[in-house]
Amino acid sequence: EISSLSENDILVLRLDLTDRSSHEAATNSVLKHFGKIDVLVNNGGRSQRSLFVDTNLDVYNAIIELNYLGTISLTKYVLNHMIQRKKGKIVTVSSVMGIMGAPLATGYCASKHALQGFFNSLRTELTDYPEISIIQICPGPVQSQIIQNVFTENLAKSIENSGDQSHKMPTDRCARLTLVSVANDVKEAWISDHPYLAVCYLWQYAPTWAWWLMNRMGKRRIQNFKSGIVSVQR
Repeated sequence: EISSLSENDILVLRLDLTDRSSHEAATNSVLKHFGKIDVLVNNGGRSQRSLFVDTNLDVYNAIIELNYLGTISLTKYVLNHMIQRKKGKIVTVSSVMGIMGAPLATGYCASKHALQGFFNSLRTELTDYPEISIIQICPGPVQSQIIQNVFTENLAKSIENSGDQSHKMPTDRCARLTLVSVANDVKEAWISDHPYLAVCYLWQYAPTWAWWLMNRMGKRRIQNFKSGIVSVQR
């Protein structure tokens, strides 16, 4: 199918989420080109594979700077414009790790829990703007390069084995379900296959059972991690 888009319909800007001083200018560049911003999709972030006892605190600082502070900084400038228009959608890709806890991802889980709390609270501050939607997308394991780029126990170290990803949700299905959620103004969407989706429900409605199950799964996951076997987690 031939696209009806012209060159003026596309603008690509390089953006560093950790360079918060550049976010206002980037927002203004988009507004200058298009005149408005209808949708902001916050999709920048890095995951983690390391045990807390082995991990340098600098890693936790870097995770929060990127996943949390970078996201809310860009949101702040775009939201100012949306408030002026009284219209817009702010879509944030969180994670099922924003709902539950899991071993080897304490910093990542913390950053996603922070995003969940922030945007749930922000939504309550925007009751005078019913046409501004705050939408949180919580994917489970999805085929992507997130594994290759995870934080480890120190900032200089990268992961050695990213493992097989064929069992994870295909990227295009996750993208389609995200678009369906955005189009329908779903406040929070859990986009995952079972058994991860079932664990989300367990964590939400039967946390004692969820802790029991996660302790059993976590013990095996940590053993695999220490022996160099990569297990599954977004």
